[in-house]
Amino acid sequence: MPILPIDTRRYGTPEMLKIFEEETRLQKLLDVEAALALAHAQVGNIPKDDAEKIAAMASTKYVKVDRVKAIEKEIKHDIASLVRALSEVCGESGAYVHLGATSYDIVDTANALQLKDALEVIERRLHAFKGILQKQAMQYKDTVMIGRTHGQHALPITLGFKFAVWGHEINRHLQRIEESKKRVLAGKISGAVGTQAGLGEHAAEIQTLVMKRLGLHAAEISTQIVQRDRYAELICIYGMVASSLENFATEIRELQRPEIAEVFEAFEAKKQVGSSTMPHKQNPETCERVCGLARIVRSLTMPALENMVTWHERDLTQSSAERFVLPESSILLDYILTLMCDIVANLRVDSERMLANLSVTQGRAMSESVMMALIKKGVNRQEAHELLRQLTIKSASEKRPFKQILQEDRLVSSKLGEKEIEMALDPKNYLGTAVKQAEKFAESA
Repeated sequence: MPILPIDTRRYGTPEMLKIFEEETRLQKLLDVEAALALAHAQVGNIPKDDAEKIAAMASTKYVKVDRVKAIEKEIKHDIASLVRALSEVCGESGAYVHLGATSYDIVDTANALQLKDALEVIERRLHAFKGILQKQAMQYKDTVMIGRTHGQHALPITLGFKFAVWGHEINRHLQRIEESKKRVLAGKISGAVGTQAGLGEHAAEIQTLVMKRLGLHAAEISTQIVQRDRYAELICIYGMVASSLENFATEIRELQRPEIAEVFEAFEAKKQVGSSTMPHKQNPETCERVCGLARIVRSLTMPALENMVTWHERDLTQSSAERFVLPESSILLDYILTLMCDIVANLRVDSERMLANLSVTQGRAMSESVMMALIKKGVNRQEAHELLRQLTIKSASEKRPFKQILQEDRLVSSKLGEKEIEMALDPKNYLGTAVKQAEKFAESA
């Protein structure tokens, strides 16, 4: 009976769920056993016909999940149960199944196979999201809005500039994932404590052949397990990606507040319900879902880091935790990436409200622009800053437009004419390189 939201298919894409389904996991384990048998045959340790028989039968078509579970219920060991189930269907050739290997030669190499598939999906999602951000950066490169620091109006930016900032962050995550692959996607065939003693004189070659066949890196050295700094690195990267997505979603949620009302996630007006009791509600619930699930992904970094600690050449404390950490983190990250792609691609933008919000502070948000104009006229920078600080306070306390306050000031009016003040107060004239930066990102490879 399904219990968790992943099990009920509430969260997760079909593509990623398939990678971590029970039968897929079993097939990855069988793939490693098949590669091991074929490597043994290639170096002359076992007959070629027996290896080919094992490889042919190493399929969930013949080795069933239910049979492996039935054996495990009796003998209390998952991989030994797999070995017995595979041996059963191989007849006499079954004598060579799992030769010289330990359980985690199979488990850790199968982990790498699953993570390889998972990373292909996640990278594809990240590239898709970057593409959406590039498109939006170009579309809204000239859409002026107020930039905010500390939740307060700061200086004007453009919406396209904001998307470009997000896009470069995603690009760095793509770089991190690519760089990590050589460490994360590593398997091992090294035996009970890593010495390869049970594999014979061709042990190193066997490991190389297995990994080459499976398309993985071979661990440089290992104990009974590949060292868990590899997985910890990946899950920390996952946590960083999830945190970025939560950051973007939080920004959209903030900008959707009625008091701001500049951008909105899509809402299906014909059918979607925002509240069970308040008919008017159009909540940023998808962004909120991203934020909530990002916290779960981030929380999984802790057990991943704790799994780096093991007694001697290994203990079993990693095993139970990783049965949650590896699939959950991959499934949830892929899912919220998919959500964010849809959110940003279909974002509703109110550019008129953005312009209106620029006027909320009655021009005071342009004080730096005025300061720079005064400096160009020969006013000392520090004196100009202090003067404008006082004038903004006067504008706010008297609730009068900043332009009026500036024109009434003797120093300002002596240095700047009315048109110069108006130019300095126009947000479109003080965007710096915001538009160019948005364009540069949008046009980048």
